[in-house]
Amino acid sequence: MKNIKTKIMGLLLLLSFPFNVFAFSEYIIPGGESIGISIKSKGILVVGFYKVNGKFNKGTPSIKIGDKITHIEGVEVNTVDEMVEIMEEHVKDGRVSLEVLRNDKSKEIELSLSYEDGNYKTGLYVKDEISGIGTLTYIDPETKVFGALGHNIVESNTNETVEVRTGNIFKSSITSIDRSSSGSPGGKNAKFYSSSIYGDIEKNVLSGIYGKYTLDIPSKKALKVANMDEIEEGNATIYTVLEGEKLEEFDIEITKVDTKNEMKNIYFKVTDEKLLEKTGGIVQGMSGSPIIQNDKIIGAVTHVVISNPANGYGISIVSMLNEGEK
Repeated sequence: MKNIKTKIMGLLLLLSFPFNVFAFSEYIIPGGESIGISIKSKGILVVGFYKVNGKFNKGTPSIKIGDKITHIEGVEVNTVDEMVEIMEEHVKDGRVSLEVLRNDKSKEIELSLSYEDGNYKTGLYVKDEISGIGTLTYIDPETKVFGALGHNIVESNTNETVEVRTGNIFKSSITSIDRSSSGSPGGKNAKFYSSSIYGDIEKNVLSGIYGKYTLDIPSKKALKVANMDEIEEGNATIYTVLEGEKLEEFDIEITKVDTKNEMKNIYFKVTDEKLLEKTGGIVQGMSGSPIIQNDKIIGAVTHVVISNPANGYGISIVSMLNEGEK
């Protein structure tokens, strides 16, 4: 997903059960379409500090990057606008009481504000929403649950997983590609149509983002779900979009199957000359592209190898489906 980075770049303990105990359908609709993603977080994320009157706010040392502000003077806040409004209403002698979440534990903090140009200023950079671009992986036609990305969304300044308050996926159209090269992963550039919503995001976890698809199920061929023991080294393909909304299929070669890794179950390299010429390999925004082998959906692209972007990793589709139906 572009502008949302993980350590390797991008990106469940894998369980093996017979199909008859799975909560998900045996056949699912493969994705590959590029999607815009917007998540409004639970709490207001502290992502940095700025100077006021030429210096950092003396009241900020007790606040740390990654804290989530949940209450101000006992009043719950979820948006930056709410934060500003309540602070202005409740500031007393240049101070306000905050409740923050840090490592899932609540902490009370008194914040000193600075007065500048007729306004109180916190010295905090905060945000309440994360947005970007990724790829839809699948839709379960029975439950209308969708899965995308194949990895979690983190806030780039804090590297913290964003907890979902509300969110949605929506239409996007690819306008250009920044090619990947060794040491420099590229990415998809897109035009967003945020009013054309495809579905509601309900959770953001290690294996991807999940929620309910709210449009009619696309009239596409459903593919059978492959268990881990059905994945083979050798030829496979991925579905993704490189231009506009045109969904295309590209060749890859699976080089290793790892049943023990939580995330990187599938190792592969891009062999499709068209894809290599256009992108240099795997690029940001391609996360979630479904991997197909023997007419079955086996997984999703999750990460690029930065030193050699023709190589990448994928997660098993069963890992995603098990999480999506929880």
